[in-house]
Amino acid sequence: MNQKTDAAGKPVTQGRSSRRAEYAEATRKAIVDAARRLFFEKGYFATRVDDIAEVARVSPATVYSVGGGKQGLLRTLIDDWSDAPVVDQARRRIGELDDPAEILRAVAALTRSMRQDYGDIMHVVLAAAPHDETASEALATATARYRGGTAFVAQRLADLGALREGIDADKALDILWFYFGYSGFFTLVEDNGWTYAQAEQWLLDACCSALLKA
Repeated sequence: MNQKTDAAGKPVTQGRSSRRAEYAEATRKAIVDAARRLFFEKGYFATRVDDIAEVARVSPATVYSVGGGKQGLLRTLIDDWSDAPVVDQARRRIGELDDPAEILRAVAALTRSMRQDYGDIMHVVLAAAPHDETASEALATATARYRGGTAFVAQRLADLGALREGIDADKALDILWFYFGYSGFFTLVEDNGWTYAQAEQWLLDACCSALLKA
């Protein structure tokens, strides 16, 4: 079997390939992290590719080739948020729960966690979407994922017979979105100065009262 060689004709070893992969991933992470920080601090539109390159300590050309420029980086950040592994883990757990109050407690905890871990990305995208087609399309995809997960919760509560009279799965989705959509934690924590723990408990209690049978 022929051994692979590099551009200079030297044999490529497994160790060398592994180091190159590690370096490539470290470079990608540095660029994504730099974009995330700058988009939040300066705003998506005010941030230049040169700014990202400077913070990541790479060339502007590398930002384009590795990150896809500003638009590619914004899409990457949205995917990191809206398709985070913790969301699928929480969905599987909710599917195994039979106690409606515990289901809503899991939803409240997940929403808090997502706000604390990805709230900066949400702010960037929500601000950019009205003025940028790429941001708008990416936000639509993220929102569809978000509402899809919320719809799963609403249907689970309906299947358990847990909803108040007159509330079906569709209306339950709207009520869940009111409490656990984009604005709930942002309003209570950022506008009103509540702690995340206070906001989580209040949203949980209010949603239980609005949705669940007494």
